[in-house]
Amino acid sequence: MKMKFLKSSLVSVTLLLGIAPSAFAGTGDFALGVKGGTLGIGAEVTFGLLPSLNLRSGYNAFNYDGSATKNSIDYSYKLKLGSLPVLVDWHPFPASDFRLSTGLVFNSNKVEATGKAQGTYTIDGQTYNASQIGTLTGKIDFNSTAPYLGIGWGNAVAKGSPLSLSCDVGVLFQGTPKVTLTPSVTPTTAIQTSIANEEASIRDTTDNFKYYPVVSLGLAYKF
Repeated sequence: MKMKFLKSSLVSVTLLLGIAPSAFAGTGDFALGVKGGTLGIGAEVTFGLLPSLNLRSGYNAFNYDGSATKNSIDYSYKLKLGSLPVLVDWHPFPASDFRLSTGLVFNSNKVEATGKAQGTYTIDGQTYNASQIGTLTGKIDFNSTAPYLGIGWGNAVAKGSPLSLSCDVGVLFQGTPKVTLTPSVTPTTAIQTSIANEEASIRDTTDNFKYYPVVSLGLAYKF
């Protein structure tokens, strides 16, 4: 359900990106841009609604593969960033590009990991033979819809040069992380308890990520 919703939202934004140039060409109320930051790399579209009010949307993504070793367990992991923001920008000072931004972000940020041990696993301080666990897969994800609040500089549809720079600084309230650890071998009751405790420990360790910092720089062109 979550992925279907995100795909539908992405299709909607793609259609907007496709039809907006012809619908707004020459009006000065439409701009396309590219940006990069802590949400990944993406494209962005800006619509001028009122002299001091703009609507922004787009899509950001970034993937990173890595590896780590903890408690004699070799983990390979994938960081997958994906977000579709729908934001309203308010420019309170006509002579300034300063803006206040708020809205919703359709969020698919997550971490997936696979762990293998040569001899034993240590989970929640308990040691188990590798044959009792098999391969341990883990996932950390967040709320699929997250409020955003931030400030920024730049107005892509302002009068003047069609080319503009922008900067955003804000917070994505993506909620307490959801942590799951799944062994490939059917676990005993004791292993299930250890895994549940380990999930809670990881959740506590990553709890700060429910307030995800957003910093980005962008370049836009007005049509």
